[in-house]
Amino acid sequence: MPISLSWIEKLIRIETTSFESNLGLIETVRDDLERHGARSTLTYEATGRKANVFATLPAADGSTQGGIVLSGHTDTVPVKGQKWDSGPFEPTVREGKLFGRGTCDMKGFIGVALTLLPEMKAARLKEPIHFAFSCDEELGCVGAPYMLADLKARGIHANGCIVGEPPDMRVIVAHKGINAYRCRVHGHAAHSSLTPHGLNAIEYAARLICFIRDQADQYRRDGPFDNAFDVPFTTLQTGTISGGIAINTIPSQCEFGFEYRNLPGVDSAPIIERIKDYATNTLLPRMKNEHAGAAIDFELLATAPTLDASEQAAITQLVRALTGDRDVRKVAYGTEAGLFQQLGIPSVVCGPGSIEDAHKANEFVTLAQIEQCESFMRKLIRSMSLPG
Repeated sequence: MPISLSWIEKLIRIETTSFESNLGLIETVRDDLERHGARSTLTYEATGRKANVFATLPAADGSTQGGIVLSGHTDTVPVKGQKWDSGPFEPTVREGKLFGRGTCDMKGFIGVALTLLPEMKAARLKEPIHFAFSCDEELGCVGAPYMLADLKARGIHANGCIVGEPPDMRVIVAHKGINAYRCRVHGHAAHSSLTPHGLNAIEYAARLICFIRDQADQYRRDGPFDNAFDVPFTTLQTGTISGGIAINTIPSQCEFGFEYRNLPGVDSAPIIERIKDYATNTLLPRMKNEHAGAAIDFELLATAPTLDASEQAAITQLVRALTGDRDVRKVAYGTEAGLFQQLGIPSVVCGPGSIEDAHKANEFVTLAQIEQCESFMRKLIRSMSLPG
């Protein structure tokens, strides 16, 4: 069995789905980091129910600047409505796989890092190792910015960051940006037999949703394209919608959620501006002709920047050397790597497990992948250690 199995199992047993507090896990991790000499700081999100932890294991000379960040998120997606063959928070090993919520996304990576803390402490590090474990990544990377703002305020800098999301211990050098919005369309209720007296919010929301789909079709048809991505163009989609109270009542409200994921190099701002312009200058005048109180408003729910790592960056070359992976891989899903890059810390993605096994019932990571991550982490420690 991998030596990190017990730590990973401990993390899985602490439920940290995105709508629950993660403080129990964060405080457990903080205590272990500090027990091994890593100086820790917690940063809390707005409600105080969740926190990030950033810790630094100093170099042999006591320095705390520079070095490499090991980054992972502590929250997981919910399990409601999923049919599991074993308890999602009761880690189970069978057929060479560890099952449980968060096994690959991404408590496996965190557990490996914590298991090897004693080896990191025993090594004569020539530069520090930092640990950045965040909250609310699954809600759109909204927790890590509190931690990164604190690092900027304290003047803490690192030379590189490895985000342990699950690409089968291969190297990911780029991913798309994430932009999530909620739109509310305000109409006017009336009896359905008196349609001229009302304003149907669902129908106008549908027009706006179709406009968003038209934008998606245009990117799919015309690009720009980057064929190194699994989905090689910018995408848009509407994911949720609700409105109306009865079939015989003209709906006064309709709310829907949509997102878009932009390629590196595709500015995200003009995309939402086109959507807002269509709502404000095309739909809203028509709506106000039917009812003066009509309105459309937008709320930004989450945003995270793209990642576009340089092949010349030291962290890219190091992780490629340690894994032996030279292929160029870019992915449509987002991670916190873009946030670290935005802070000026070059970043790549590399961790155990497959993204295809995340977020669904019977999530798992193979024991072989955990062992591969342990081997990678030991090579990293050696590469950061002084001779002898």
